[in-house]
Amino acid sequence: MIMQQPKWIILTIIIACQLLVVLDASIMVTAMPQIGRSLHMSTTSLTWVHNSYILAFGGFLLLGARAGDLLGRRKMLGIGIGLFSLTSLLAGLAPTAELLLVSRAFQGFAAALATPAALALLSACFVEAKERSRAIAMYSAVSAAGGSIGLILGGFFTDFISWRVGMFINVPIGIALLYLVQKFIQKTGTRIGRFDLWGAMTSVIGMTSLVYGFVQAAEHGWGKPETWIPLAAGIVLLSAFVLIETQAAEPIIPLRLFASRQRSGAYLGRFLMVGGNFSLFFFIPQYLQNVLGFSSFEAGLAFLPFTGAQFGLMFLMHRLVYRFGNVKVLIAGLLLAIVGTFSLSTIVTLQAPFFPQMFILLTIMGIGSGMVFQPLTAFGLTGVDSHDAGAASGLINVAHQSGSSLGLAILITIFDGSIRTDQPSTVQFAHAVSDTILGSVVFIAAALAVTLLCFLPVRQAARKRAFFKKESSRMNPLN
Repeated sequence: MIMQQPKWIILTIIIACQLLVVLDASIMVTAMPQIGRSLHMSTTSLTWVHNSYILAFGGFLLLGARAGDLLGRRKMLGIGIGLFSLTSLLAGLAPTAELLLVSRAFQGFAAALATPAALALLSACFVEAKERSRAIAMYSAVSAAGGSIGLILGGFFTDFISWRVGMFINVPIGIALLYLVQKFIQKTGTRIGRFDLWGAMTSVIGMTSLVYGFVQAAEHGWGKPETWIPLAAGIVLLSAFVLIETQAAEPIIPLRLFASRQRSGAYLGRFLMVGGNFSLFFFIPQYLQNVLGFSSFEAGLAFLPFTGAQFGLMFLMHRLVYRFGNVKVLIAGLLLAIVGTFSLSTIVTLQAPFFPQMFILLTIMGIGSGMVFQPLTAFGLTGVDSHDAGAASGLINVAHQSGSSLGLAILITIFDGSIRTDQPSTVQFAHAVSDTILGSVVFIAAALAVTLLCFLPVRQAARKRAFFKKESSRMNPLN
């Protein structure tokens, strides 16, 4: 048994692991034009460089969480990091599009083993309310800002070395993390149980079919069999997944996690927020490169105001939450994100210079995003029993990754529907990006509606209970 280590060391390791897997969701985005040229991939097929990773990541997260509960969280964290390093090497070496997509999918599977174990270890290590709030704030900031960091690094590598370096760099980092995990993180217990393989497979294949259907709609239209067959299959398989979870002795998603209105709202709100927010990372860099003439690295640097705002909020969130509460901070963040995103949709059609308009709006969007994810993470873990900690943490990440993949699939249909040509002019491209950003506004507005419906009634009920308890004590001082 390894001696208990200072909590800040454990938190640093967990955050580094999370940054590694989140960063890889976006590190290829600014490199998309170069990847397309080198591997002969169309714009629509390039979405699978992102989605093959995200779908495997989100689809196997719950199975990864279950594996951590049964086999030990430190063990699964180590296996996940090791496999992630190996598949990153294969992705960097991939000579064809097909091998790149397969390697990216296995990268996602490896991330699915590591991520829920890391979040469950954080939840178990930080139990006192104030220190847990700070730890979750740091974890949430890294989860949210990792996408922006990936854009910058990916652009730098693409312009000055090669897009493949974005994959190779994971190898030495992964080896270092493997050493630190074994040295500083205490072994966790194991227990006897079953793996819900049928649940895992129906959820992964169902979500993949759904995303594939939306991507096909962008390429072939809604009335074609290539579109509606995978969409129908996805709906059937996801319905079967829910049925399996009601019957399974040890489901990967204990449906009791949805008994709490706040937890359900946190999962759905996160899904919608990421669907509208993260998916922009795919379109804005291409707008900056194809319309404003930015290089890959410059397009990545353009997200510095967004990233800087998110990291700045990391140091303020615990004070904001302490003073105003999670609900008010969450609502304010969503409102800022809506205002910033909607305003951005209006200026891209004007092809205005990046500074100051886009700079200011990306800063506002970063502030809003930075205010949203910590409350959603906290609500997603509220009231969870220790034996469900892995499933709850896995479900948080499933909502995050599923929102990213499905959001991108839906927004690419809006984008392609707006262009309607293989060789769009810069004006057509700008208008298509504007329409896509308006689609993102709809996603974020839906997240706000979920927040108002799920969190305000609970908050008001708590106030009423506190009021009646106070009145009862005043009227009957003997109680």
